[in-house]
Amino acid sequence: MTVPPAYADLGKSAKDIFSKGYGFGLVKLDVKTKSSSGVEFKTSGSSNTDTSKVTGTLETKYKLPEYGLTFTEKWSTENTLGTEVCVEDQITKGLKLNFDTTFSPNTGKKSGKIKAAYKKEHVNAGVDVDLDFAGPTIHAAAVGGYEGWLAGYQMTFDSAKSRMTRSNFAVGYTTGDFQLHTNVNDGAEFGGSIYQKVNDKLETAVNLAWTVGSNGTLFGIAAKYQLDPSASISAKVNNASLVGIGYTQTLRPGMKLTLSAMVDGKNINAGGHKLGLGLELEA
Repeated sequence: MTVPPAYADLGKSAKDIFSKGYGFGLVKLDVKTKSSSGVEFKTSGSSNTDTSKVTGTLETKYKLPEYGLTFTEKWSTENTLGTEVCVEDQITKGLKLNFDTTFSPNTGKKSGKIKAAYKKEHVNAGVDVDLDFAGPTIHAAAVGGYEGWLAGYQMTFDSAKSRMTRSNFAVGYTTGDFQLHTNVNDGAEFGGSIYQKVNDKLETAVNLAWTVGSNGTLFGIAAKYQLDPSASISAKVNNASLVGIGYTQTLRPGMKLTLSAMVDGKNINAGGHKLGLGLELEA
């Protein structure tokens, strides 16, 4: 094993099988372009079919590889402006520093965050500090890996209240075509997932979740099948009888179409089912 994933990416392969290829209740358009000067533009817009609310975001990114610098500007229809400056592999190899600020002109609210991440063989650790006049909030996480085994810890400390507000543990095992992940959040939420790449065309995943004090266990199965190099179909079902189906087709290089539907198996005749349409453009 080289560098283990970050804590948030533990079990990511299984999460992707359950989340990618779907967009229930949304009509979405994503556009990615790059100028001749190297500036990357990412525009995203979506309309919620239930609420008819339209949201959009615009992101520009410029990189200076010789200095390890990346500048990112973000704007959303919530009228929030964000600026991020990233420095990577400059102070020492494997160290990444981020300075992130957001500003809302309507309310005058400002926020800032400093992030530090360090990764090397067998270790991936990070610390984020939310700057607040009342007292900063510290988020920290670390993952260690050895011969396929992974173990991680994530915590949040609120200095204004002088107490720990989050304490999560995770253990996993990964190989080239198999991943096992289990986690305990705040000693009350238990979860796990299994991912398997059956062959070059078929990927499957199973997840479980249980909360202390709850009588039921959440259970889901998902699969993704590659029909051909340009098309794939995804399907998932959980113990609440919610069935999701997604179809992704690459129409041409840089143009991808996604169609999805979610059906409530317990209320077939009552309606409430959701459809989704997504289009991704990249040039």
